[in-house]
Amino acid sequence: MVSTDRLLAFAALSFLLIIVPGPSVLFVIGRALAHGRRAALTTVLGNTLGAYLLVVAVALGVGSLVERSVLVFTTLKLAGAAYLVYLGVKAWRQRGSLRAAFTGEEAPPHSGLRTLWEGFGVGVANPKTIVFFAAVLPQFVDREHGHVTTQMLLLGLVFNLIAVLSDSVWGLVAATARDWFARSPRRLSAVGGAGGLTMIGLGVTVAVTGRKD
Repeated sequence: MVSTDRLLAFAALSFLLIIVPGPSVLFVIGRALAHGRRAALTTVLGNTLGAYLLVVAVALGVGSLVERSVLVFTTLKLAGAAYLVYLGVKAWRQRGSLRAAFTGEEAPPHSGLRTLWEGFGVGVANPKTIVFFAAVLPQFVDREHGHVTTQMLLLGLVFNLIAVLSDSVWGLVAATARDWFARSPRRLSAVGGAGGLTMIGLGVTVAVTGRKD
């Protein structure tokens, strides 16, 4: 099973990625602003289900291939690192884009099932999450202890638990403090800029760490 040190390290790295406002966070914020707290939390649930489907896919397929091939692992790791840096640079350059999520008018209510499905679609198609699971998650598996698939599923569960908490906070804040954010666009720009720098740092970390075999 996964050691405590690996689990904590993975949780810390996951937290750094999750707190950066990306497609999923923006979507949760948009649902919160348009439809309120319930829609925001339903979106978070759907998003989490979509993200965990990616975990299962990696654990049952891509993860095994990565475990067997150093070349595939290195290629995925470097590609993932490069894409994370790209996302970070993009987030920094467009750090005012969060403002757009707070400019929508009240929209007609969605059904809970529709909101859940929309959140699922965003979660399963989130490029940031795909890159992280494919390139980073396998690095924290302890191959000497076996049960590689189980370890990946457990690590993915940790990631998604952190994501549920973080995304829920974003949604609740957006639903209750929309006026406060709207009065100060600079606050939104600061969030986007800090997120971009964090993403760049995460990409660099992924590139220089990992397996040595």
